Amino acid sequence: MTALRTRMIEDMTLAGLAPRTQESYLQAVRRLVKHYRRPPDQISEEEVRRYLLEMREQGAARGTFKTAHYGIQFLYSRTLGCDWPLFGKKDPRAQAEASSRGAVGCRGAAASRRHAPPGPSGLLFADVCLRAADLGGGDA
Repeated sequence: MTALRTRMIEDMTLAGLAPRTQESYLQAVRRLVKHYRRPPDQISEEEVRRYLLEMREQGAARGTFKTAHYGIQFLYSRTLGCDWPLFGKKDPRAQAEASSRGAVGCRGAAASRRHAPPGPSGLLFADVCLRAADLGGGDA
């Protein structure tokens, strides 16, 4: 289990999320990672936005979409500390204010890896998210 996945599980437990909700959120992140073939801390806000938009355009059911959105939002907002307008309030003034303060990045280790080239240090979620079953290699 990777450090990022462990941290997300701990954050979900502290937030009081039910085990099934936790599994749904982890599955949403796995699908995002599988889509981009990169660890989540190397996926940009715009890429997450496009991914969610593609889900809508492909006709994902409302419940499926909301679960994916909330799971991905939990990872970026709570676990990685990203203050992205994508997950913020709908008030454009609040988004503009956050952007002017420079608060659209991520805190801590995720911020320092945001532009780092892929490598062993950047593979925090990969061993969980990119297992053989996720890549079409059969059941794992």
